[in-house]
Amino acid sequence: MTTLSFEGKVAIVTGAGGGLGKQHALALAARGAKVVVNDLGGAVDGSGGSVSAAEAVVAEIRAAGGEAIANGASVTDFDAVSAMVEQAIQTWGRVDILVNNAGILRDKSFAKMDMADFRLVVEVHLMGAANCCKAVWPHMIAQKYGRIVMTTSSTGLYGNFGQANYGAAKLAQVGMMQTLAIEGAKYGIHVNALAPTAHTRMTEGLMPQEVLDALQPEAVVPAMLVLAHDSAPTRTILCAGAGSFEAAHITMTQGVYLGAGADVPEQLAEQLATVTDRAAEMVPPNGSAQGSHEFAKAMAAAGKP
Repeated sequence: MTTLSFEGKVAIVTGAGGGLGKQHALALAARGAKVVVNDLGGAVDGSGGSVSAAEAVVAEIRAAGGEAIANGASVTDFDAVSAMVEQAIQTWGRVDILVNNAGILRDKSFAKMDMADFRLVVEVHLMGAANCCKAVWPHMIAQKYGRIVMTTSSTGLYGNFGQANYGAAKLAQVGMMQTLAIEGAKYGIHVNALAPTAHTRMTEGLMPQEVLDALQPEAVVPAMLVLAHDSAPTRTILCAGAGSFEAAHITMTQGVYLGAGADVPEQLAEQLATVTDRAAEMVPPNGSAQGSHEFAKAMAAAGKP
């Protein structure tokens, strides 16, 4: 079994002042990476800010013999994020790994949710990840190497009551992963997503204590390391929690061809069970594959090769 080493690599981990991000930063540093520990230091809802949390993690890494620097940029501020990337390059000459982990919660049922809270959650999770990706992208292209890990969520993939804002932002990161992985392929940039289940301050009070005790953040870290390593796949969604690991896929069924007649709505309603039948479903390699599949069915129905 080959040890996953990160010797010589430079990593940026956002939201690394505590919880899962802290464990990501500690693990990367323990395996040889030089780490930028980014954390705004705010509350779970995004209010406030202090670099002290990031500095404490840096101190822990250095005490263990690793190399790390602290950064207090808000991922919502592109100029500050760009300066963070420059800080890493000035210090160590490159950026190899970006772990987009920073996030906040503003949970409430959609009926009661203020749209300002919806917008802020999307701003931090989605635009924060986009800002960080944009800032490292030219450097990764230039060095023809990069590993980017998005943090999605079971809420984004499957839904969860009271988290319409969070779920929308988290699934949007998967959409960004899909395209960035395609665009980055020729430059050696691999982009993946991690869907963690972990007990952090963001999950306090949401689950029974017995469940929380089993969901330690450390149990998620192996999946991040696999997705950030030289040997990482690309366009992969790994789920991780309590020592268990799974993969999630966005699939498409075989469907049926119904043409464009006046009664197609009625036909579709009658045959919806066939359309949604998951037998022989596929994982399309890109967005255009949906159109290609549909066009092929239309040509076959018309008797054309």
